[in-house]
Amino acid sequence: MKQEQSLAWFERASRLIPGGVNSPVRSFKHVGRAPVYFERAQGPYLFDVDGNRYTDFCLAFGPHLLGHTAPAVVAAITEQVQKGMTYGACHPGEVRLAEWILKAYPFFDKVRLLNSGTEAVMTAVRLARGFTGRPKVIQFEGCYHGHSDGLLAKAGSGVAFLGESSSQGVPASIVQETLVCRYDDFSSLQHAFEAHPGQIAAVILEPVAANHGLWVPSREALQNILSLARQNGALVIFDEVICGMRLGFHGASGFFDLQPDLVTLGKVIGGGMPVAAVVGRSEVLSHLAPAGSVYQAGTLSGNPLGVAAGCAVFEQVYESSLYEDLAKSTREFVGELAEILGDRAVVRSVASLFWIHFGNPGEAFPLEVSDSAREQYAAFFRSALDQGVYLPPSPYEVGFLSKAHTPEVLKDALARIKEVRG
Repeated sequence: MKQEQSLAWFERASRLIPGGVNSPVRSFKHVGRAPVYFERAQGPYLFDVDGNRYTDFCLAFGPHLLGHTAPAVVAAITEQVQKGMTYGACHPGEVRLAEWILKAYPFFDKVRLLNSGTEAVMTAVRLARGFTGRPKVIQFEGCYHGHSDGLLAKAGSGVAFLGESSSQGVPASIVQETLVCRYDDFSSLQHAFEAHPGQIAAVILEPVAANHGLWVPSREALQNILSLARQNGALVIFDEVICGMRLGFHGASGFFDLQPDLVTLGKVIGGGMPVAAVVGRSEVLSHLAPAGSVYQAGTLSGNPLGVAAGCAVFEQVYESSLYEDLAKSTREFVGELAEILGDRAVVRSVASLFWIHFGNPGEAFPLEVSDSAREQYAAFFRSALDQGVYLPPSPYEVGFLSKAHTPEVLKDALARIKEVRG
């Protein structure tokens, strides 16, 4: 495929923007080529500035349940933009979206709307600390919770599982209150609670880990985490920024039939617009300002365009067969994809998420992604791109299907993948 215009735009961007991109994964660093510049999208397709069409299995990293520019979402945004783009004040739309979110999480009764998954997680952690009066938070190695300073931690050394910064610019003093445990080793969590009695405010986790490959824990494993945390007076935060509304209308909480203390949601609840939320019990959420003394604010929180899009998505998926249909389509697609790739790759899936890995990732978590696996995925990605199939531009990221990925679209994509060399 010709991509001269994409290269020209990247050269132009590189003179103005650090690394030429506004989010690192867009750089295509993991797949060994310059990024593609897209100018429009429709249904299951992306169209680049050179006029090439791609079947999109990245879907902006998940939020487009209905596909790109779904008519109901576009209509809702169009109607709202005539009334105003942002008010910096209260409006009915934010109440309507909060009501929809609580239909999805009926065991909760309060919602705070925000702008991004990172902001939602940052707020949830601050809230847990304010509610419990405790300083420390436990996260699991291999789970991603956005780029707030306190959670940019990796496993350190020693029995206390003290975190070390995973980014320059984050002082050790900030991550010293973050403990990093093994998701696949319950004893590491037990040891952390034993080493820090009465100090842990919350355990935060991805109930389905989907940013370091795809790893689905058992319900029993999650229940054990919930039980241990509560025995020790700590809250449990389900970070559902990726998997929320992807595993089903009731998110991971409904998928596993479990009730955490807080849930964080991201762009999927805004139909791809910058909308996020923290959801929980009134007992906990009432600690947020102005009701309580845990501060959080945002001029664009609950912005009218975003909540209009979000309400439109909820209306489309509520009491529909979307999730059953998506799960069936994903299973069939993944089965055929695995057959094409053969023994050289493993394809994992859950609901409408899937992950391609070249080699054996093992059963431990974090999953093993070797240099060879990264190189093979990069070659596969580049060749698929040349065939008009857009996959996640990283061997660690998961792919997604949408309502717009009809049997005909998937059949065509699989035929193209059969031509892939890599």
